[in-house]
Amino acid sequence: MTRRILHLVVGLVLYGTGCALTVAAGLGVDPWTVFAEGLSRVTGVGVGWITNIVGLGVLLLWVPLRQKPGVGTIANILLVGTSMQIALGVLPRPDQLWMQAAMLVAGVVLVAAASGLYIGARFGPGPRDGLMTGLHGRFGWPIWACRLVVEGSVLALGWLLGGTVGIGTVVFALGIGPLVHVALPLLAIPEPARRPRRPARV
Repeated sequence: MTRRILHLVVGLVLYGTGCALTVAAGLGVDPWTVFAEGLSRVTGVGVGWITNIVGLGVLLLWVPLRQKPGVGTIANILLVGTSMQIALGVLPRPDQLWMQAAMLVAGVVLVAAASGLYIGARFGPGPRDGLMTGLHGRFGWPIWACRLVVEGSVLALGWLLGGTVGIGTVVFALGIGPLVHVALPLLAIPEPARRPRRPARV
């Protein structure tokens, strides 16, 4: 249990740090961060704090979908945006393309590794992933369709609000799936083997 909690906390902190790297790179970010950036520009609230608030708002959408949050869901809301906000306070904002590209790639790789850690801890999905599975369970839509509709909507709205859409958005979309596919089996904590049941005595 201690190892699982450590994986969860470290994974979520690294996830927020990876997102901060993509924001600081300035070449475009993932759809949910585009949305958070847009809200941040409108409200003046830090993008990390907005990420936490958006996570809480998404969690409220679980209620009509009859989803139940886990410990990992709550920890996701508390830690990802907070670590993002702290990291953004110390990260540089380079204007040289090669440095921006390096930060972007480092951010995407770090988010993938962090996903392997926190998903592999098996404490429940994050609020955004739970929204996808909740829509799938409630309406029977394919997961890919749920993701396309939701992330497409937040991407468009975030862009209209001033969020950063660019080559980084494409790199994230194309790279995160394969990278998580590699990271998850490497970093996930194996489930304990179930003891075989003893046959009942007659």
